[in-house]
Amino acid sequence: MPLLKPDSHKDIILTSLSFLQRDERITLYAFVIMPNHIHLIWQPYGEHLPKKIQHSFLKYTAQQIKFELLKNNPAELEQFKVDAADREYQFWERNPLSIELYQEKVFLQKLNYLHRNHVKAGLCKYPEEYRYSSARFYETGVDEWGILNHYRG
Repeated sequence: MPLLKPDSHKDIILTSLSFLQRDERITLYAFVIMPNHIHLIWQPYGEHLPKKIQHSFLKYTAQQIKFELLKNNPAELEQFKVDAADREYQFWERNPLSIELYQEKVFLQKLNYLHRNHVKAGLCKYPEEYRYSSARFYETGVDEWGILNHYRG
């Protein structure tokens, strides 16, 4: 489902990532927000546990997107209704894929994949043209959100 097609929903993702970075829960190295999924490369900061960070991120973004849909598009919200004991709506996969990137070679492979994802999907011609990606940061050094860290330091 293209839950993240509206820019307002993408901005919710960026707001959450900004909070996690400012609150020193994560170091964010890369991201891309596609219309129907996201890719992130982040590292937990300090003693913060990856599962707790992920839970916080998914819960906050789901709540904010739900509020946005309630206000601006209640009919679309009904598409996310589920018959579950612990929730009325389901926006994210129950067990999102999360892998650890221990080797630089694997890290770079994932970074390159992430920065080409939106080009492959036809959202732009060049990776740095797409606003909702860290590709421009890696191309120009400009971080318009103030949330990114280059993987080389």
